[in-house]
Amino acid sequence: MKYLLPAAALLASVSVPAQAQRPPSTQEQIVMLQQQLAASQASASSLAQRLDAVERQLQQLINQEEQNGHRVSVVESNLNQMKNDSDSRMNVLEQKVATLSAPPPQPQTSDESADTTPARPATSKSKSESASKSKTDGGPKSKKTQTASASTDKAAAQSKDEPDSDSTAAASDPGEDAYSTGYHLWADGDYAGAVKSLTSFTAQYPNHKRVSWARNLIGRALLEEGQPRAAAEAFLANYRSDPGGGRAQDSLYYLGQSLMKLGQPGQACKAYAELESVYGAKVRPDIKSMLPKAKADAGCQ
Repeated sequence: MKYLLPAAALLASVSVPAQAQRPPSTQEQIVMLQQQLAASQASASSLAQRLDAVERQLQQLINQEEQNGHRVSVVESNLNQMKNDSDSRMNVLEQKVATLSAPPPQPQTSDESADTTPARPATSKSKSESASKSKTDGGPKSKKTQTASASTDKAAAQSKDEPDSDSTAAASDPGEDAYSTGYHLWADGDYAGAVKSLTSFTAQYPNHKRVSWARNLIGRALLEEGQPRAAAEAFLANYRSDPGGGRAQDSLYYLGQSLMKLGQPGQACKAYAELESVYGAKVRPDIKSMLPKAKADAGCQ
């Protein structure tokens, strides 16, 4: 008995592994296959879900990329438009700055700086025309501008101070007569006729001393007719072509007035500043007296 018990235990331990090593039955194999198939199906289902999720994310990325591309295109278009607008504005400003930075005028003669009205042709009608003009300026038409009224008084004074020399010059100068015709059309309120007459004068007598006067009056007539843009161009051209001309100062002043009509007080202030900077103490008293109100209306600093 002492030796039989260990032997029985040894046999039992040997028989268990032998049973464990036997091949599975067919039923067991089917069960195992079913389990593996179920696991594969679950794995395939999970993989399909993950693939669907990846596809959705990819489609979202594609849609977002297309939207971003469209937004970038819109932004680029807006930037190009802003650049073009900015370039256009800069060109306009550069032109205006170049205009206002024109070289200083040549010194004026005492006759040009003192004379503020056009000389009239000396004919047998000169006395009657002076009387008629004085009467007209005293009536309702004197409201056109303060300058027109002041010009009439100075014209009368000049005709008394130097009648002989003025009469001789006018009688021998057909250009003076042509200018005077345009001036009287302007004074009478026929602005369209004045523009036509004065334009013809400047074309026929381009080197006449009254060309500066004529171009300035063309601008004045256009301004009176309610064409501030055309008037501003006329004033600017007169100043730039002859800064030392007899009416260059007037053109700068009325350029500011035209710019105010166009709703550009900042540019008007530049015109007034140019007038004071270029002509300084030589600014005529009649224009100098009008500058404070003009600058105040434009809000100049």
